[in-house]
Amino acid sequence: MPPKGAIRGTAVGRPGQQRAGYARQVIDEVTSPENRSVVTAVTFFAAGVAFLHSSWSEILLPPL
Repeated sequence: MPPKGAIRGTAVGRPGQQRAGYARQVIDEVTSPENRSVVTAVTFFAAGVAFLHSSWSEILLPPL
């Protein structure tokens, strides 16, 4: 009969390092200092598009 650790796929003794999930990897990449300028640019672009798509964009129109 095999040891119980072999049935679960982990070694007997100390537990192996667990892999991070997809969401955790995405969060780590977004918050990494190397990507700060890209994340800032995408955030400002998205905020600008949201502003221009909203009713608040009417304040940019010249008065008639």
